[in-house]
Amino acid sequence: MSRRGTRPSRPAGTRPGGSCPCGLPEPYGVCCGRFHAGAAAAPTAEALMRSRYSAFVRGDAPHLLRTWHPRTRPARLDLDPGMRWTGLEILGTTDGSAFHSTGTVTFRASFRGGSLHERSRFERVDGAWMYVDGEFVDE
Repeated sequence: MSRRGTRPSRPAGTRPGGSCPCGLPEPYGVCCGRFHAGAAAAPTAEALMRSRYSAFVRGDAPHLLRTWHPRTRPARLDLDPGMRWTGLEILGTTDGSAFHSTGTVTFRASFRGGSLHERSRFERVDGAWMYVDGEFVDE
């Protein structure tokens, strides 16, 4: 049987060349994958934002709920399996490092058919960054 014209398959949510869905060049396992697996906590608000985007790409609702601030976390999260996220662009950050207790990340997340432009707020809870909420930014 000829293999001509076939492509090797990739795990869902990975990019060609093995880079992470969040857009950084590192392989998923050493980038956002370690946060999804619970092996480490995101060290900054931006790293958490990137891991949450990757979780949306991969359909990882447990990670999204686990990293949502208890004050604003929904009881459940139903992800649309038909949604195809195509890229993340970090437009700006305010605070959100190891030296801060709050931070914001402004980003554009592209999906098939459009994009989402949001400024997300993050707070540290028991030393771990958590997503609080976000507001859409008018273009």
